[in-house]
Amino acid sequence: MMLFELLANSLPALLHGAQLTVLLAVISYMFALVLGTFIAVGRLSNYRIIRFFCMVYVDFFRGTPLIVQIFMVYFGIPSILQEIGIPFRFDRFYAAVLTLSCYIAAYISEDLRTGVRSLGTGQWDAARALGLRPSYVWAFVILPQAFRRALPSLGNEAVGILKDTSLVAIIGFEELFRKGQLIVANTYKPFEIYLLVAIIYLFLTMLTSFANRFLERRFQSR
Repeated sequence: MMLFELLANSLPALLHGAQLTVLLAVISYMFALVLGTFIAVGRLSNYRIIRFFCMVYVDFFRGTPLIVQIFMVYFGIPSILQEIGIPFRFDRFYAAVLTLSCYIAAYISEDLRTGVRSLGTGQWDAARALGLRPSYVWAFVILPQAFRRALPSLGNEAVGILKDTSLVAIIGFEELFRKGQLIVANTYKPFEIYLLVAIIYLFLTMLTSFANRFLERRFQSR
């Protein structure tokens, strides 16, 4: 098979896989932002028990391999539920979203916690002087500034989650990398196909990095 013909025949399937990769990354990242924000606030809570559980969460998801977490969610949770008489089977997409969201949320929480700590105590002192409620201060004073300061790190997490989606191929979810594996199994052209897969990943990550730099410049100009 000629190289051009091989690439032309493979590209539609790979682009479909790339669409699923982007969808998986975007949805997982949105959930991770929400969860990571709550974890970051919990890490800075005045209550020791909340800080402890949030610390355990972060240490677990940052300290264990993502691929192990994928297996725990996709195979482990259904196994436990079936043992107690609850028939359950995880859809691959939902298992991937759950695992990636929890994993990236641990990193996002640390990025935001660093952003909050960089603000110092002056913001809180001013808020107390004005008699503002803590929930209002978090939502409208502290977190917006923390997000702005953490933007470069949050952009790195967005790039990271795009690449991390390749690991869910291990459970058979047909994102970009899995599509490449299936094509290689049929064509026996690993170098050409995986090179094309790498180029598509590179395009996606460069696009994400460009978008993040645009946001950084926009917020810095304000």
